[in-house]
Amino acid sequence: MSEPIISVEHVFKSVTDSTGTLDILRDIDFTLAPRETVAIVGASGSGKSTLLSIVAGLDTPTRGTVRLAGQDLFAIGEDERARLRAQKVGFVFQSFQLMGNLTALENVMLPLELVGRRDARKAAAEMLARVGLDQRLGHYPKVLSGGEQQRVALARAFVVQPAVLLADEPTGSLDFATGETVMQLMFDLNREQGTTLVLVTHDRAIAARCDRRITIEAGRIAG
Repeated sequence: MSEPIISVEHVFKSVTDSTGTLDILRDIDFTLAPRETVAIVGASGSGKSTLLSIVAGLDTPTRGTVRLAGQDLFAIGEDERARLRAQKVGFVFQSFQLMGNLTALENVMLPLELVGRRDARKAAAEMLARVGLDQRLGHYPKVLSGGEQQRVALARAFVVQPAVLLADEPTGSLDFATGETVMQLMFDLNREQGTTLVLVTHDRAIAARCDRRITIEAGRIAG
């Protein structure tokens, strides 16, 4: 049996302000296998997005351990975490997170350039063609539709062939038909590249397409 690509071990997250301490996550514990597709579901405010940020090493747990490809994310410095993310992790967000001053092609080239890929332009153009945007390479985000922007975001996430793709409500700002198209594309690319997909969603139909669901209730895993 293969080693987990992600291991979350007894993770807690609390924040303290003038009103006291709020427990956001409580003893979260699970592993994800390579190529697995997992939906993290739960009500708004249950801690789903916080959990995704901790899995990515973008947020720090109050206590507990997260391992990505065997590396303890919080036993290394931020610079090392950033390098590991660049090598292993792709991100897709509800709000697209594209750079407005860069074209579609330049947005997809960016993660390749950050890791020193000399073929960044060619690889980015090929990935944009894969998501059906080969006629939009020179367009800026402001002239692209929401669905086109999310397809640029997908191309940017998958172009580095990440071991893990983390997606936070990726169709939340899209209409139903466009969202269906984007999700089908995400699952197709996930299958082609053998990526582990971790997907935060409120959509039960999307969650049902994943191999497994992890339900968060009041900061804990339910069931």
